[in-house]
Amino acid sequence: MSESSAPAPTAPAESHLVAGERVVIDLGGLEALLALLRERGHRVVGPTVRDGAIVFGDIATLADLPRGWTDEQAPGHYRLRRRDDEALFGYAVGPQSLKPFLFAPRLRLVQLRRSAGSFEVAGERPAPPRLAVLGARACDLTAMSVQDRVFVGGPVPEEDYAGRRAALFVVAVQCGVARQTCFCASMGSGPRADGGFDLALTELVGAQHRFVVEIGSARGAEVAAALPSHKATEADERAAAAVSARTAAQLERTVDTVGIKELLYRNAEHPQLDDIASRCVSCGNCTLVCPTCFCSTIEDTSNLSGDTAERVRRWDSCFTLDHSYVHGGSVRGSVRARYRQWMTHKFASWIDQFGSSGCVGCGRCVTWCPVGIDITAELATIRSTDQQATP
Repeated sequence: MSESSAPAPTAPAESHLVAGERVVIDLGGLEALLALLRERGHRVVGPTVRDGAIVFGDIATLADLPRGWTDEQAPGHYRLRRRDDEALFGYAVGPQSLKPFLFAPRLRLVQLRRSAGSFEVAGERPAPPRLAVLGARACDLTAMSVQDRVFVGGPVPEEDYAGRRAALFVVAVQCGVARQTCFCASMGSGPRADGGFDLALTELVGAQHRFVVEIGSARGAEVAAALPSHKATEADERAAAAVSARTAAQLERTVDTVGIKELLYRNAEHPQLDDIASRCVSCGNCTLVCPTCFCSTIEDTSNLSGDTAERVRRWDSCFTLDHSYVHGGSVRGSVRARYRQWMTHKFASWIDQFGSSGCVGCGRCVTWCPVGIDITAELATIRSTDQQATP
């Protein structure tokens, strides 16, 4: 069946849809999806254009999405430009991942109030928000699975993260373009998402603007069954597969991950680290945009009268001096030491801690570094000049 003769979505899909099945919706079906998620009590967030970037924001209708916009990315460079079509998701990744929705940038852990000469805990922690995210990409879903191991995979799950994670409904979008800074294929995280979502959309822009919807969970099946759709045809599935194949072919950057942990451990004093430190401004941008970094710090404050005190957790970065401060000073006092800590943790000691790399190849650290430091190039240089390579 040709694209032009593909059946149009009509009635809601059959209620017996299950994970792994695929249906097709049109723009009206996507609008219905947004409305249905709101009806089910979710706050819906998705890609919006704001301040010269594509960032997550509240989505009410399709008009809020970045229709006809794309991005160009390079080391230290990000710009938006117009596409020559009406694609809603025709961009790579912006500066935000799913991390802020799950690992809150600022979280009040406890508040104490003075009462009758003592203190009492003020109030209870609010219930986690019912959030639906539209537009998550394969690298971000992999990053979410990495953070799942960090926050809920151990013997004592982090309560706030676990609650937010359980309440999250994920509508992923399969990448239709790759940018110069992407290297997800090297890290085994993309460009196609094979799991970690409730629903996943592949956008097909042409004579019929439509979306192939893959069902990834029982929750996703329940939602998809209520949408106007039709079962995906072989032609639909071939077209969706072609989008992912074309995107994979666009990837330019690579990282050789064979023995990378041992490579970095034995090159802890590599001279390339001095070269990196001469360029790095220790701003922490790479850690803030990274979808897996989880450094945090704790702050205790009280009001001027001393009647109220609270403890807050907020994001931190291993690029700050205070992050490694112990009595007497910072353990990592130089930019060289801090960059080495970040790179070695991400690609080496993370593997020892959690069984996988801490990098998913999204390329954000390359794009949003103000001086354009490219982690893929730095790793390649260290490998090509391995100081203790076996003859």
